Amino acid sequence: MIIKSTRNKLVRTQCKSVFLDSNFIMEKKIAATNRKAFHEYHILDTYEAGIELFGSEVKSLREGNANLKEAYVTIRKGEAWLVGVHINPYSHVGFDSPEPVRKRKLLLNKREIQKIKISLDQKGLTAVPLKIYFNKDGWAKLELGMAKGKKTYDKRDSMKERDIRREAQREIRNRDR
Repeated sequence: MIIKSTRNKLVRTQCKSVFLDSNFIMEKKIAATNRKAFHEYHILDTYEAGIELFGSEVKSLREGNANLKEAYVTIRKGEAWLVGVHINPYSHVGFDSPEPVRKRKLLLNKREIQKIKISLDQKGLTAVPLKIYFNKDGWAKLELGMAKGKKTYDKRDSMKERDIRREAQREIRNRDR
């Protein structure tokens, strides 16, 4: 939502940015989400990490051109790497654009990397990216979750719970009319 103050009036429009008397403040803007991860995994813990990107990749993310479906996180030589994220090339870049699918370094503290490595060494746990977003300062961030795979009956149970919740919300809305 954009809020501009002009001569004691507030003008509101739909957007994710806020303007207040020429001071630019951004809210959290989600660039890409991995909805499939919540269907296929139990998310046990989440971490926030920065991503090392080229400038054209950042611009492409601002346009919302990213896909997290096949992505995962690995730890190699004490560094966290994001593998399998597809970021489409920016539409206004010349001939020299980075590859859409490549390894991207994650910016985490040593302690966080050690915690993730310990949990990845456990059988059945994996690190899955949940969403890429821009924080209030405009930096691209990745929310990654430590996940455990669901069985087919768990997936059916979660779908059943979601349908029950949706029906309850629909009943509440219809009752108010």
